[in-house]
Parts: sequence; structure tokens; C-alpha cells
Amino acid sequence: MDSRHLTLSAVLGGALLAAPALADDTTVTVGMIVPMTGPVASTGKQERAGAELYIQQHGDTVAGKKIVLSIKDDTGAADVTKRLAEELIGNDHASVLMGFGLTPLALAAAPVATEAKVPEIVTAAATAMITEKSPYIVRTSFTLPQAAAPMADWALKNGIKKVVTIVTDYGPGADAEKWFGDTFEKGGGTIAEKIRVPLKNPDFAPFLQRVKDDAPDAVFVFVPSGFGAIFMKEFTERGLDKSGIKLIGTGDVTDDDLLADIGDSALGAVTTHHYSVAHDSPENKAFVEAFEKANNGMRPNFMAVAAYDGMGLVYQALEKTKGDASGDALLAAMKGASWMSPRGPISIDPDTRDIVQNEYVRKVEKRDGALYNVEFETIPNVKDPYKAAKH
Repeated sequence: MDSRHLTLSAVLGGALLAAPALADDTTVTVGMIVPMTGPVASTGKQERAGAELYIQQHGDTVAGKKIVLSIKDDTGAADVTKRLAEELIGNDHASVLMGFGLTPLALAAAPVATEAKVPEIVTAAATAMITEKSPYIVRTSFTLPQAAAPMADWALKNGIKKVVTIVTDYGPGADAEKWFGDTFEKGGGTIAEKIRVPLKNPDFAPFLQRVKDDAPDAVFVFVPSGFGAIFMKEFTERGLDKSGIKLIGTGDVTDDDLLADIGDSALGAVTTHHYSVAHDSPENKAFVEAFEKANNGMRPNFMAVAAYDGMGLVYQALEKTKGDASGDALLAAMKGASWMSPRGPISIDPDTRDIVQNEYVRKVEKRDGALYNVEFETIPNVKDPYKAAKH
């Protein structure tokens, strides 16, 4: 956190203690809890930059309220997330919580949001059931079933008959494995083997040897954002890139932020995802240009867009409530909200509080000497299949 935020927090903290009613009347604090250190620090870095860019572009006053973004590092540890959520609401009088880099972190804050009746905007974590854990959770990122089921459909249509799945062994990985596997098998495909890799200190090498031995048409992979470079390095070292086994997956593995680090081993990988820095729209071109300018040339990824849209949702809700920042008023205003994001048209499903968005089929290609996820097919207005199956 830079000194500007520290000073703001300190000033606000004093003001809130001295005159909570006055402070609450004039300011709306958005408490952003993200991993700024640890293995998924790239998520925190991108999320912070996305949220800050939105405020920079739209000003820090909405419906007569001053927006204060208070960023906290939970280091990727759930007990820290919960404590920070309690402190942000109890001490800083946060009207909104935002962020949550991994599923366990989003779940740790859920009971706090419910008890305090404060909206929890999930701008990263992607296990489908998260929004069911509190009536105050709204999501602007994505769900794994949203990305995994369309990947299976694409594979079936493109001559892929036998697949090995490799997923990181936690909530989103289980979602990806299930929704890709079930959809693929339902369409007549064969899952030769389902492999789960530990979330902590992942070593993909022994599992990739098993993939080679199974000799499938393709390997479907899900790893959390930030882990793609490790996976791709070991994929290449094991010679799988030369084996004729196609690499398919959800977009996390070819994360825009890390493609340069991954290098040419990513070429030809096909993924389904809701955002690529190469998405061809005027909104995205403007977003990418502004983001890179504000962040020393750093390329935005899907985490940055989710946080940018998370702030957009807060602004839209406050405009609708005419500055009423009480939890129930904001939540009601967020349900059914729709707008044009850098990723394309998005909306918040009023029944599930989950995002509805396009999924794109993309292939890693080289353009002007740099690697990009180049979109070549669009599946419009995808709702989370997990919840759609229940309703």
C-alpha cells in the first residue's frame, strides 16, 4: 500500500472514530482484500491496478459520496482474509468488500459479509458455489463451469476424442474437472485419466509423464492464475509440446500477464475464457492503453478487468441508490445491473448474483513479436452452468 492510501486510511480512521455519522455520510470505503504477496501475488497486483484505474478514469466522487479504496494484503491466507474483512467493516466502516484471490479466501469473508450485511464483490475466485455462501456475495469475475463446459463442446467438434484432465486440487479445479469431463463424456468423448495436483508447491512433471504414457489427443488443464508459467515450462521439458498432444484448457493457464514469461511453448494452446488483452473492441483498446500507461507498460489480464468492473458495479449501484450506501440498498441495485465491459457485454444475474458474459475460444499466436490469446469464436451470454442446472 502506498503512502497516499496509508494517509487516507489514517485520516479516515480518525474521522470515523471521532464522528462516525459524519464520516459515513460523506465517504464510501471500499475494502479491497487481495494477495499482494505470496504465490498468487500477480492476482493482487492486477486487481489493485484495475480498481485504481477505474477511479482514476471516473473520478472519486459518486452521487455526492467520496470513494476511498482501502487495499489490504491477505497474503493468500484465509484466516488473514477473515480478520481483515472484520477490521475493514468494524474499524474503517467499509460499505463494500472486494477482491478475494482464491476460493478459500472468498469463503472466509462470506460469514462476515452476511452478519454485517455488507456486499462482498468477488473479483477473482471462481468456484461456482461461492455466491451461494452468502446472500451478500456478487461476482464480477467468472465461474470455472462457465469456461470449462464450452471448452469440452469445442473439443468434441474438433476431432478430439480422448483427453487427460489435469487440475489443481481445490474448489475451482474440481469444478473444471467435472464440467469439462461431464460435458465431454456426454458428447461421446473419453476421459482417459483425471489427475489432481496439489495447490501448494505444485510439481507437474510426474503427472505430465503419465499424460505422455496415456497418449491422449489432448490434455485439458486448469491451474490458478499465476501458475501457468510453471505448468508450461514442465510441459515443454517433458517434450509434450512436440508429442502431438494438444493443449486445451480454461484461460488461466495462458494468463495474459504471464504469456511473455511462458514463451513460445504456449503457441497453439487453445483455451476458453471471458477476456483477452487482444479482445477486439473500442472499449478494450481504450482500457488496455490506459492500463499500460498507468502501470509502466504492464499488460492487464482477466483479474484486472474483473476488479475494474467490480468498481464499475459499485459506482453504478451508488448512482442508482442516489448515494445510499447501506448494504441492502447497494445489493438490490447491483442485481440485474448490465453494462459494456472491456471484455464485452456483461450483466449480474438477479437470481444468482453471478456474472453473465461471453466466453471466447482463443488460440495463442504471435503478433508483432508478442504472444496473445487471439479470439476466434464467441459463445454469447453464458450463465454459470452449475446454477443454471439447478434453476
